[in-house]
Amino acid sequence: MADREDIVELLNLYGLAMDTRRWSLFDRIFTPDCAVDYGPGSCWDALGAFKDAFGAFHALFDATQHVMSNHLVRVEGNRAFSMTYGQWRLIRHAAGEPPVWDGSGYYDDELVRTEQGWRIARRTCRVIYWTGNPRVQTPSEDLEFKLDLAALHKEAEAGNIGLLKP
Repeated sequence: MADREDIVELLNLYGLAMDTRRWSLFDRIFTPDCAVDYGPGSCWDALGAFKDAFGAFHALFDATQHVMSNHLVRVEGNRAFSMTYGQWRLIRHAAGEPPVWDGSGYYDDELVRTEQGWRIARRTCRVIYWTGNPRVQTPSEDLEFKLDLAALHKEAEAGNIGLLKP
């Protein structure tokens, strides 16, 4: 159970890193060569590029709140798979009223045990639902807000959920 507890702690640390904008904490969460997929146009295969992009994007917001829940973890030796639900609140007053965008979705992670502890090597994040002002996520009027939504049951049927793979 210690591995599971360590992994859940790591997954929760991600929310704190996001909301405090402590991108250096990503070094304790992800491998240097992590492959992360947050949807079309939001994929990275190196930790440095991921941190830079997230830092620039989140600089737009006056505040954020990331809540991680429903942790499921399967450990297989030095590899592990986890599924975590997430809810995100993004606040940007310059976007107009209301200054809030809320989203919910999931993180599908593959982790590896390193000398420093567990790290996320692969992550897929998908949004299931959002509501609020789409301009909160749009840095200028020239950009059109588009977000692909996912349905977890369809992702599972397609074999896309790591925790459910044998």
